[in-house]
Amino acid sequence: MYATAFLDLPPLDHAGGTVTLPGSKSISNRVLLLAALSEGDTTVHDLLDSDDTRVMLQALTQLGCEITHLQGQQVRVRGLGGRLAVTQGALFLGNAGTAMRPLTAALALLATNQGGCFELSGIARMHERPIGDLVDALRQLGCPVDYLGADGYPPLRVGDGRVRPVAPHTPIRVRGDVSSQFLTALLLALPLVAAQDVVIEVVGELISKPYIDITLQLLQRFGVTVQREGWQRFTLPAGSRYRSPGSVHVEGDASSASYFMALGAIAPPTPEHGGITIQGVGLSSIQGDIRFVEAARAMGAVVSGSANQLHVSRGAWPLHAIELDCNHMPDAAMTLAVMALYADGTTTLRNIASWRVKETDRIAAMAAELRKLGATVQAGDDFIRITPPLQWQSACIHTYDDHRVAMCFSLAAFNPARWPVRIEDPRCVGKTFPDYFETLFGVCQSAAADIPVICIDGPTASGKGTLAAAVAARLGYHVLDSGVLYRLVGLAAERAGWSTQSADLADPVQAARLGQLAAHLPAAFEAGKVLLEGSDVTDAVRTESAGMAASRVSVLPAVRAGLLDRQRRFRRLPGLVADGRDMGTAIFPDAPLKVYLTASAEQRAERRHKQLISKGIPSIIEDLLQDLKARDHRDTSRADAPLKPAPGAFLLDNSQQTIEQSVEQVLDWWESVRPKSPAG
Repeated sequence: MYATAFLDLPPLDHAGGTVTLPGSKSISNRVLLLAALSEGDTTVHDLLDSDDTRVMLQALTQLGCEITHLQGQQVRVRGLGGRLAVTQGALFLGNAGTAMRPLTAALALLATNQGGCFELSGIARMHERPIGDLVDALRQLGCPVDYLGADGYPPLRVGDGRVRPVAPHTPIRVRGDVSSQFLTALLLALPLVAAQDVVIEVVGELISKPYIDITLQLLQRFGVTVQREGWQRFTLPAGSRYRSPGSVHVEGDASSASYFMALGAIAPPTPEHGGITIQGVGLSSIQGDIRFVEAARAMGAVVSGSANQLHVSRGAWPLHAIELDCNHMPDAAMTLAVMALYADGTTTLRNIASWRVKETDRIAAMAAELRKLGATVQAGDDFIRITPPLQWQSACIHTYDDHRVAMCFSLAAFNPARWPVRIEDPRCVGKTFPDYFETLFGVCQSAAADIPVICIDGPTASGKGTLAAAVAARLGYHVLDSGVLYRLVGLAAERAGWSTQSADLADPVQAARLGQLAAHLPAAFEAGKVLLEGSDVTDAVRTESAGMAASRVSVLPAVRAGLLDRQRRFRRLPGLVADGRDMGTAIFPDAPLKVYLTASAEQRAERRHKQLISKGIPSIIEDLLQDLKARDHRDTSRADAPLKPAPGAFLLDNSQQTIEQSVEQVLDWWESVRPKSPAG
């Protein structure tokens, strides 16, 4: 997951390939709670790993539920059988509505019945999300529930430590026109006290009905069958109690699928794939957001699929404008709002009042960000109307700590004007899809010239690698440490029994052999490790001997030519920070920012000495100084791509700077030169 303050998306041109979705948030958190309330052990397969599920898992652990993490995305939950293992606690639930509402209901009933007292809180936004209708329903049952802040909103205290009778003798009335999560919370909790038939009556029109369908189907998996009369009356039979089904598989998230269905509809396909294949959710999904398939087809997408897979490709272009009642898929409807930017007229999305009480006021948020891109937008209490831009604008998208805003607006990077798009706070996607941007970039393509590169060149021990890694981390970019590649060539040669001494490298046959080795170097970079022929050589390539061998082989034109294509292939979405000796002069001469980093030889020798000593490697500073001067001479005097500042490079002497100061300087330069206008 990107942990950067913002993420710049260059113009995207094509998309194609296969995406495997994370598990559904709605299903994951429901299943976790049901498993915790049941008798017996439940193994949950394909559980979503996200902020919201971590919050639920932590809360269940605090409540005494035994959670065992198994291989992959599997957990085993030992159910509490409807009994409290602890009778008091304070639960922090972040901004997870799928944890706050159901836990409030379940703990209110259990605490009342068994003499407990619990406090539930979240982040500031959670304390702005209404819960009063659920509290009113729980109070009808005799549950003591107190507001610890503003009336109608979390934080809450449920139970008062005393055992009280729960009295579901008359129908429990709950509003359905604010959030379907209130009804879901009651449906999940009431089997805990169903000594007799329990009836729930919905007041007003029930929104987001497909989410109630998910709840009812999962209740049945855990042994409770609810009788439904339309969408207004629900009856839980007397004697209902939860029993573990043993194992449950979580579907891929249909809301998350909507971004990739939209991607297939918007993006010209790559020749290799012909569209986007989505695995983990299909046409038989129990999730309401699967009806996004119908909306995407109505806008012109070509969608086919099976029980657990979808394939989407571009059909009509521009897309067709639509008018749609979105009650059945409020989360996925946000994706339609961004697809509307690519339509042939005005799109109207209705019955979306629930947007206003989600992670943010989504109607206001979507309207504001769509307008930044040049769209004409009208918005009301329960609708939004979008007319595509006459002229696209560059935009910095504010995400409001809302994962769906961030994911929706990533699709704006396909804008025909080819404006770059900045997404603020990309880490917010961690709520439901932590690897969203990595997944997106894995199936998207851009012209190489549109993928930004920052080059950091300089002599040995100037701190290029440390600076490059820090800058890349701040921008969410990939890193190319070209020195490691040359070190790998030297190490591979020595392991093959070939000399890398300067006298031997003068032999044309030896030079050609090393060039072939460089061109077909059996190296890989995985999870922070450097592999050579499958062996971990992360430490070996950092030794002084490997560095000296790298300096010698890098003089050979055949080696440099052999590594050229490999280095250029590091240029991948969303961008690259490359460090070395000739990044700005020979490898990426079109890079928008080139930095030449240096420090005095004495300063560099002192740094290297401290670095080696800290690793327990004995060294003599005078020897290091002489070695650095010799390397500098080789690097600056070689005939092929000698070390020197690239034309237009910014000079940065970091002799008296901290790494933080150097990073800020490079980022300031980058902000002044980064692509901000349409690429041509």
